Amino acid sequence: MYKALTIAGSDCSGGAGIQADLKTMAAHGVYGMSVITSLTAQNTTGVYGVLDADPDFVKKQIDCVFEDIRPDAVKIGMVSNAGVIRAISERLAFYRAENIVVDPVMVSTSGSRLLREDAMEALMSELLTKASVITPNIPETEVIWGHEIKGPDDMEKAAGELYKMLKVNVLVKGGHDINDANDLLFTENGPVWIYGRRIDNPNTHGTGCTLSSAIACNLAFGKSIEESVRAAKAYLSGALSAMLDLGRGRGPMDHMFRISGIKYL
Repeated sequence: MYKALTIAGSDCSGGAGIQADLKTMAAHGVYGMSVITSLTAQNTTGVYGVLDADPDFVKKQIDCVFEDIRPDAVKIGMVSNAGVIRAISERLAFYRAENIVVDPVMVSTSGSRLLREDAMEALMSELLTKASVITPNIPETEVIWGHEIKGPDDMEKAAGELYKMLKVNVLVKGGHDINDANDLLFTENGPVWIYGRRIDNPNTHGTGCTLSSAIACNLAFGKSIEESVRAAKAYLSGALSAMLDLGRGRGPMDHMFRISGIKYL
């Protein structure tokens, strides 16, 4: 059985973070493991509290995973402070972790900031450079790149410059009213557009977490970066198309849409 590790924050409402990652891994037939970086009090309407884990305890969690059931891929999501970021970076380097997908979570779907200002430098130097691929959305790309993105040409320029600067593969996700549903992947072969169909579904809580976890699963299978991104995007589209409708805000997706016989009673 293939194994994957998610290093991220907990979402008590189940739509994003660790919970979305583990659901995605289960849906792919992958054995999922988790290292929790933060506890959040949140639901579909917003984030109402964040309690960060101690960096040394984050290290212990990583040690327990790698020294017993070594993952074939690692997904990194919410890491809100520099101490935790450095702890993750040091242990992943120690264990020579492979197939690392970093989703640089800065702001939640509901608009709550999840990355502290003083953690940005550590994220750039310690984590993004260790990734096999990073998956920023438009606002996150603008922060990392340092310029505004106004259209597809800017997406290509940003991805190319980040690839050269960080020396990692870059997936700039569309949406946010810019080239909606189409993503730009930049690898050693240059830019590749990953086209998608726009799904009219307001329930998008946890889409970034889900996509990055699905990419990690496909990398664990041994697929290439491009193959993994395409497969993950198809999975995300299916989860959104299932039109699950829960909560009073932006609700979660149906991560288990592929599993036949499930009935919601």
